[in-house]
Amino acid sequence: MKSIFFKMLINLYPPYIGAGIRLARIRPDYRDLLVQMKLRFYNRNYVGTHFGGSLYAMIDPFYMLMLMHVLGREYIVWDKTATIDFKKPGRGTVSARFFLTDGMLSDIRTQTANGDKYLPEFNIDITDSDGELVARGIKTLYIRRKQRSRDAGMKQAS
Repeated sequence: MKSIFFKMLINLYPPYIGAGIRLARIRPDYRDLLVQMKLRFYNRNYVGTHFGGSLYAMIDPFYMLMLMHVLGREYIVWDKTATIDFKKPGRGTVSARFFLTDGMLSDIRTQTANGDKYLPEFNIDITDSDGELVARGIKTLYIRRKQRSRDAGMKQAS
């Protein structure tokens, strides 16, 4: 799927519309994206700051979706665990940037080459418009190369 269409679908996803979350930027290769959320009357909590659930929703699916697109159909990619540590109240527009480096992708491919599962952790910082840390999320993903992909790789090596 082209990244522009992916961006449109994410930005039309009803839970994200309701939370005020939008995908602001995505590279065509899915290796870098930026998610933002403005503080609105409908996404603030009782004390007038960003609702913690919305802050978590900002970081929930993106590494999994990015890796599904970058690694392709030869891999199983699932979210396994997540934590979020709230550092300070979020006000105004908050942002979270997601990126995949060549080193990260190489590590994933190496760790899963023999069909083993791999559980990498990804840190995501949610920052305010001044660049101050509002929350830090940690996502652990489950990644494994599919059986038929491993079998095809072994046949080619023979």
